Amino acid sequence: MKKILRVNNIKLPLDHSEEDIHNALRREGIMFSRDSIVIARKSLDARDKNDLCYVYTLDLPLESVKTAAKAKSSKRISRIEAEEYELPEPASTFQGSRPVICGSGPAGFFAGLILAHAGLRPLIIERGRPVEERALDVRALWEHSRLNEESNVCFGEGGAGTYSDGKLSTGNKDRGGRQAFILDTFANCGADPEIRYWYQPHIGSDVLPTVVKNLRKLIISLGGDVLFDTKLVDIDVKDNILTGIEVLRDGEQKSIPCDTLILAAGHGAADVFLMLRDRGVRLEQKPFAMGLRIEHPQAMIQKAQYGTEDTEHLPAASYKLVTHTAEGRNVFSFCMCPGGHVVNASTESGQTVVNGMSLAGRKGRNANSALVVSVGPEDYPSEDPLAGLEYQRRYEQLAYRAGEGDIPLQLYGDFKAGRDSSGFGEIQPDIRGAYRFAQLQKVLPESVSGSLIGAMDSFAKAIKYFDRPDAVLSGIESRTSSPVRVVRDEHLESNIKGLFPCGEGAGYAGGIMSAAADGMKVAEEIIRRKTK
Repeated sequence: MKKILRVNNIKLPLDHSEEDIHNALRREGIMFSRDSIVIARKSLDARDKNDLCYVYTLDLPLESVKTAAKAKSSKRISRIEAEEYELPEPASTFQGSRPVICGSGPAGFFAGLILAHAGLRPLIIERGRPVEERALDVRALWEHSRLNEESNVCFGEGGAGTYSDGKLSTGNKDRGGRQAFILDTFANCGADPEIRYWYQPHIGSDVLPTVVKNLRKLIISLGGDVLFDTKLVDIDVKDNILTGIEVLRDGEQKSIPCDTLILAAGHGAADVFLMLRDRGVRLEQKPFAMGLRIEHPQAMIQKAQYGTEDTEHLPAASYKLVTHTAEGRNVFSFCMCPGGHVVNASTESGQTVVNGMSLAGRKGRNANSALVVSVGPEDYPSEDPLAGLEYQRRYEQLAYRAGEGDIPLQLYGDFKAGRDSSGFGEIQPDIRGAYRFAQLQKVLPESVSGSLIGAMDSFAKAIKYFDRPDAVLSGIESRTSSPVRVVRDEHLESNIKGLFPCGEGAGYAGGIMSAAADGMKVAEEIIRRKTK
């Protein structure tokens, strides 16, 4: 535990300097050395559009500061103990075989990192390709409509998050210091150090490949291994105990002895969940959300949120919208990408899925986000644990047919009226991948289409002109979260001993940060077992 003097609610103008921060501390009666100041949090206060300002929380090591009488009575100042994540001590030996991790997304990589620090030499298998080669496959999909079903926007090193902006926000509390460790790790691997304290941190899809590659190198330097183009196709089980896995590599099926498997596959890996069901792994239905992407000019969002289109001292404006229908469904924005792009995120032939991403600078002309509606077991076609997956795939197939293999588009005014779109208005789409006009009501359940239209009045009250007729819709957005959960017990283990479901695909996370933290928790449990 670090003993910290924390100074809250330091408000400074948009064009402030580092010296302004120092002067603010002096006005609070605090004497300090310049190199002792740590920014704990920085946010933008846009409640009064005539008085936009940045708000800081600052930390100083208690032993390095002196405080005047004024500081001792200030309500801004408190003394706290900051919790730090403790990495495991390297073990000279461990029980059983080396742990295997399926998936190199945030859950898989951070599980691997913690296991490697503990000396357990984890083996990470990834069906897709290294991030350098994966980029070529993604470009082939976006520019030439050539889909590689094993290496694409969702599959490959870094997981789906590599091509979805790299948002690091989370609503979870940082118990045990895991979140701070994750942010530090990303920053040390090449992300902007500002992610450590910015209230809406993101890395950017142009920076993430470097970060992911450096994270891989770090794991390898600590004794781990990563095998790409290696697809999990089966698990070997005897008396409900995991004994090994079967992988497809270089066109051949190969066996890997394994008594511990961390299953960190993304929720796009439908084949993995089908295999698990066939092998008796306990699965259950889970609600998710589906809908469409919507694009507006970033300048319009900037004006609505900040009262100005100026971007010199302001970040690209974002939004978060939510409403509830009379029928009890939630309608909300998801994965909002300021200055971003809509992307083709398909993983299987005959299906179309879209997502959004932003580069680090968020300089694109449009803002986009998913507008999605909650769906759940009551909507699914059966009680089979994978019925939600079947439901999801059905509408992805409809989207593919509607767009004839391209991303289907429609203007909001035409979507609401149920008519064809024949051309764009003032908003030109910013899309990575081929697209064409189609009627999007035909690719969604009626309950979802109706809920989206019904929610727009509420959203337009929050953001002026949000319901403008020329807003561009594209679809479908159906991979908001997993429609299935791989059941695990209080020790994070499935009903198959040695199989540890983990991360977003298994139904235990909702974004990069929570997935990475879940990977760390599973790794910690495995370390406890293998180093007794």
